[in-house]
Amino acid sequence: MKNLFKKTTVAAIAFMAFAVAGTAAAEVKERTLKFAFQNQTGHPQAQGAQKFADLVAEKSGKKITVKLFPGGTLGGDLQTVSAMQGGTVEITVLNAGILSSQVKEFAAYDFPFLFANAQEADAVTDGPFGQKLLAKLDEKNLHGLGYWDLGFRNVTNSKRPIAKAEDLAGLKIRVIQSPIYIDLFNTLGANATPMPFPELYSALDQKAVDGQENPNTVIASSKFAEVQKHLTQTRHIYNPQALIVSKKAWDSMSAEEKKIINDAAAEATAFQRKVSRDAADTALDALKKAGMTVTELPPAEVAKLREKVKPVIDKYSAAVGEPTVKELMAEIAKVRK
Repeated sequence: MKNLFKKTTVAAIAFMAFAVAGTAAAEVKERTLKFAFQNQTGHPQAQGAQKFADLVAEKSGKKITVKLFPGGTLGGDLQTVSAMQGGTVEITVLNAGILSSQVKEFAAYDFPFLFANAQEADAVTDGPFGQKLLAKLDEKNLHGLGYWDLGFRNVTNSKRPIAKAEDLAGLKIRVIQSPIYIDLFNTLGANATPMPFPELYSALDQKAVDGQENPNTVIASSKFAEVQKHLTQTRHIYNPQALIVSKKAWDSMSAEEKKIINDAAAEATAFQRKVSRDAADTALDALKKAGMTVTELPPAEVAKLREKVKPVIDKYSAAVGEPTVKELMAEIAKVRK
């Protein structure tokens, strides 16, 4: 009788384990997620996206496919965000500041000369402040997964070297479609021209704009050296990139599927940040070899730029909300201790 009971118990446990495993497997459905982003294949952003896609495939037993759409093939960032809210695109990664059109506090990431280095940015975005902002996206039919690296932004143009603050005056500079960028470059004396990224190369080639501002990796991968002569290492803004998923897609996922996406996002984030930062110096060397004249701004000129942009910081501190700005500055101060 004891042996019979033991066999029955073992069989019952085995059946329950099989049932649980079957339930978990059933919770992962076959689906395809469209991942749209602006940079070209080969750029650290694209490498991160590919890593994420590979991880999701691996963790889901190839049931979930992440299909990549690089180079703005599905439209600019604002179009992509709108498509995600409508549920026709599932995932994107974009400059976090662009999300200020959805959640005003994201504009704080675009404050000029905010972070001294990438490690400060990681500590702030991965900490309570960054996660709090991502959580606010849910009410806008978006869901935050984390932050990637794009690097510090620098200015290029086809007309002259920018060796001092005054050299920006009169230059028509393309900026991303975010109000703080427009105000920033207008305040510095340039003529800020917002436009979607996919239109930028053509605009530079046809001299519709004199220049643009982006991290070195974007300048190199987009082949802007073909249409721009001068590069100045202004490092005026550091870009955390927000990795986000459509809330409609997120809400349709099981707990197991959400775990797969979250785990893949965390691993891809660590990978992408390393790749991006390793690529920054390589990109600068490549741009020099491609014939660009590279100018390093002296500290005195950087100080002039900082002074000039104070009204922009004051304006957007009011728009973002003083409590949010104080919280951000306190986080940065804590990191610097």
